[in-house]
Amino acid sequence: MSMASLYAIDAWGPDATTLPAAVEAAFDEVDRIDRLMSHYRNDSPVSLINREAARRPVAVERELLEFLENTVRYSRESGGAFDITVGPLMRAWGFFRGDGRRPSASDLAEARRHVGSARLVLNRASGTVAFDGAGVEIDLGGIAKGYAVDRAVAVLRSRGTRAALVSAGGSTVYGMGAPPDRDAWEVAVQDPLDARKVATTVPLKDRALSVSGSSEKFFEQDGVRYSHIMDPRTGWPVRGMLTVAVLAPTGTAGDAFDNALFVLGPDGSRRYMRTLEGVEALFFLPKGQTDWTLRRRRGGP
Repeated sequence: MSMASLYAIDAWGPDATTLPAAVEAAFDEVDRIDRLMSHYRNDSPVSLINREAARRPVAVERELLEFLENTVRYSRESGGAFDITVGPLMRAWGFFRGDGRRPSASDLAEARRHVGSARLVLNRASGTVAFDGAGVEIDLGGIAKGYAVDRAVAVLRSRGTRAALVSAGGSTVYGMGAPPDRDAWEVAVQDPLDARKVATTVPLKDRALSVSGSSEKFFEQDGVRYSHIMDPRTGWPVRGMLTVAVLAPTGTAGDAFDNALFVLGPDGSRRYMRTLEGVEALFFLPKGQTDWTLRRRRGGP
């Protein structure tokens, strides 16, 4: 267990005696990323940033600074559909350590004032992170798991593992190579309305599957269902989408893309998808009250 998810690794290699140590090292790497990026741990660098960066620039490790630079790039390229500064919105809607609630208009307006990747001041020369004012906070929960999966894969590769399937709670899965006598790892995508069923399967060979779904956390109020996936541009939970599954070169990219594409939807993402060569997205949309339909989009010009 790490990052509030069950990580699992299925590994193959030329020497079975070395595999347990390789897998253990990969799990240790996942825990390291949790210690580095969790905003639930009071002693993490991200928690320190959230406490101090509005008052002063906070010095961070180069790895974290470069990671934050990449998140800002994902935000910019997606037109703000992906944004790690949604923390104030998550709090306003009651999803941070809560079951959810609809905020008042004034509370929502106040939260929106503090959201936007432009509010991050990243200084590579000094190696520091700052906020442009009080009330800003970062939440890497939408992308850190994918990065942890990528780092675990890197550790396995460095130790001679030939093939592995690395999963972060099923929300991000990377297929490294392929198991013996098979062309790829076959991974199931869960039915968005019935967790007991499989909607489809996808082959993974040196690529990641990242899934974002509205059924993970939500609440209902006055007959309306609100999911935990926020549109950073409006401050409201996304509606009209069940699940987005993305096939991407890395878990990090897949985690960013599935959030952005969930917000943009199959029609609103056309322009963005043209920039995502080698990426495939599966949009699961509601069809009536008890069914769904699938729309596929391939990235690239």
